[in-house]
Amino acid sequence: QVQLVESGGGSVQAGGSLRLSCAASGHTYSIYSMGWFRQAPGKEREGVAAIESDGSTSYADSVKGRFTISQDNAKNTLYLQMNSLKPEDTAMYYCAAEFVGLLWVGPVRGQGTQVTVSS
Repeated sequence: QVQLVESGGGSVQAGGSLRLSCAASGHTYSIYSMGWFRQAPGKEREGVAAIESDGSTSYADSVKGRFTISQDNAKNTLYLQMNSLKPEDTAMYYCAAEFVGLLWVGPVRGQGTQVTVSS
């Protein structure tokens, strides 16, 4: 089984940056892809970025050019560098394992970390 723990969320003004981290533990060797999705109150879940075991990445159009997903395999840690943040980026961000493109197919995800961007 895999456990995921996010950190790094917070409040920032528009134009600012945050870096989210996700520490993975357990049977991490079984993971093929990891990524981040977000969900704001009253909105549907949105896949933000994903990375496969070969290093290939996918990004939502809404974050392309602003967000960067990366991983440190030695530390079993996934990152999401978020630059030029906008108020519409405000959401709970979840680290998760197993994506098809930007679609999280489950079942493992972290508890979430809140990102709030003020104008």
